[in-house]
Amino acid sequence: MNLAEALDQNALRRPGLPAVITPDETITHAGFRDMVCRRAAHLSALGVARDDIVGVNLKDTPEHLAALFALARIGAAALPMDWRWTVEEKSRLTEFFKPRLVMSEPDDAFAAIEGNWISVRNDDAWAENVAKADPSATELAEGDPPLLLALSSGTTGIPKGPLITHNQFFSRFMIYFVTLGFSEHTRYLCATPLYFGGSRGYSMCSVYAGGTALLFPPPYEMPDLLAFGEIHGATKMFLVPTLLRRVLDLPPRDDGKLLMPGLDMLFSTGAILHAEERDALMRNVSPFYLNFYGSTDGGGATALFWHDPPEAAASVGRPVFGAEIDIAGEDDKSLPPGEVGRIRYKHPGTATGYYNDEEGSREAFRGGWYYPGDLGWRDEDGFLYLAGRAKDMIIRGGVNIYPAEIEHVLSLHDAVIESAVVAWPSKSFGEEIAAFVVARPDTADADALLKWCGGNLARYKLPREIFFVEDLPKSGVGKVLKAELTDRLTPRDD
Repeated sequence: MNLAEALDQNALRRPGLPAVITPDETITHAGFRDMVCRRAAHLSALGVARDDIVGVNLKDTPEHLAALFALARIGAAALPMDWRWTVEEKSRLTEFFKPRLVMSEPDDAFAAIEGNWISVRNDDAWAENVAKADPSATELAEGDPPLLLALSSGTTGIPKGPLITHNQFFSRFMIYFVTLGFSEHTRYLCATPLYFGGSRGYSMCSVYAGGTALLFPPPYEMPDLLAFGEIHGATKMFLVPTLLRRVLDLPPRDDGKLLMPGLDMLFSTGAILHAEERDALMRNVSPFYLNFYGSTDGGGATALFWHDPPEAAASVGRPVFGAEIDIAGEDDKSLPPGEVGRIRYKHPGTATGYYNDEEGSREAFRGGWYYPGDLGWRDEDGFLYLAGRAKDMIIRGGVNIYPAEIEHVLSLHDAVIESAVVAWPSKSFGEEIAAFVVARPDTADADALLKWCGGNLARYKLPREIFFVEDLPKSGVGKVLKAELTDRLTPRDD
């Protein structure tokens, strides 16, 4: 199949309805299909062909979305590049993946770098050439061509990029259709960068289905985002937990309505919200809040719905449509409910390996399963609970300690906004426990928190020390960068 074929159908059945809306313009489905076809024709004229890799180093605009579908039409794979990266970061990525062509913004210094790729600026000359291109000049690539190198990391170390095909990406769309309720009536409010896997996938799915992608990229003030969403009838919005907390900080509306009354779903991924934050979101912002667990490599895995029982609020839910979830021991055999092990899952949209990375592929993809690197357990009702990253597990005196358990206990204290627990190298115990805590104003009291932990955790799980910080270092999708916290620690001699 070819995902770009749906644009041809949408241009016929929903020609005048909006495909993309920004604060500055509205593009109909007929207009968006024309944009895509002209760009596909011009890229083909520049030498881009099926199976080529093309860097998409563009801002969060309709041009970015059109480029993704144009490459899909040709059968070339998009290589996501965050336009915010430095020239050095972009250079490392292109040296590893060796794209045929890289599309950049007019003022991006990377566009001037000479390499073994064609460098194209999204400038006036590009626009003139695209306008002259024949929209009927490029046929849809047949079969199951590559679509995307879904980067899970790419700015440090060796980048990991599973090559996702059209069929695999459509299987991910099926999760959005069935579990998340995307349809031709969806108006998805994209408030995070298109470089991120979720934002890209949800936006593409909305346009694919005949719905609308509402692009309101950062930076912005939260009231402006909510106003844009309400004006344009947003029905779904994805925000990382950090942004959701900014929504919770907003004052209530003067008319007493919910902050986002038109949403049929508000959802997030990454860190799990505190139970009281989840309740506050459903009470004040939207009653239809969902936590979506998955990864760029493997796609969606589980979902915790607003209607799931309160006792499951600390979980990440149960399997999404088409997904199979399992907990494996060190011998890769399934573990029973209640036992902590390595999370693994599979569905038709899961990747099968990393591009040009055999060692990484052997570690993450085994026996038909994808291992995201997370530890967890399931209860008798099938709800999945996270125990942290396998590489983040603390081994204190030979005993395995899961940071997520300590973080959960800390989160229940009224003084704690959020926390992160990491291993602290120790001569005596191998590893000790360090907790970094963001506290509410005028509540930072390490002794009180240690006493709280002592009443809820075994003695060997207690943090050796609590460090109060103004904020936690995070990735663009809201995941805490624990390596940066570990770097702040000096190995202990006791």
